[in-house]
Amino acid sequence: MKAAIHATAGTLALATITTFWMSTVLSELFGSHGTITMVKTGVLYGMALLIPAMATAGATGASLGKRWKLPQVANKSRRMKIIAANGLLILLPSAVFLALRAQSSQFDTLFYTVQVIELCAGLTNITLLSLNMRDGLALGKRRKAAKRP
Repeated sequence: MKAAIHATAGTLALATITTFWMSTVLSELFGSHGTITMVKTGVLYGMALLIPAMATAGATGASLGKRWKLPQVANKSRRMKIIAANGLLILLPSAVFLALRAQSSQFDTLFYTVQVIELCAGLTNITLLSLNMRDGLALGKRRKAAKRP
């Protein structure tokens, strides 16, 4: 049950961040300032889904991995620390800043500088979460193989 919760939370977190990232890129390339404002506001509100998903994935992953002494588990744990720091120190403050700035129609150099930083941090988290998913799937197969008689 814990493994299923972990997988669901991790998948939800990855899908949410990927949706935020793609929506941002598409709105910046093809949308109006109104569209960008809607996306930036949506990303901020979407944190209410992302933060619990990330916390759940982290907590269940730590619980599942505490008995394993495999390099994949250590790698997943190390990546999660980077993902969490990236989220709390860059992505969340950027989401707040960009939403407020967009809502007040301040699409200036500072807005776009923070936007580029947010996109780079988001892509980093997408990459790290994807690597964690890959390793998690391999660990799941290993666990199932160990349970077979």
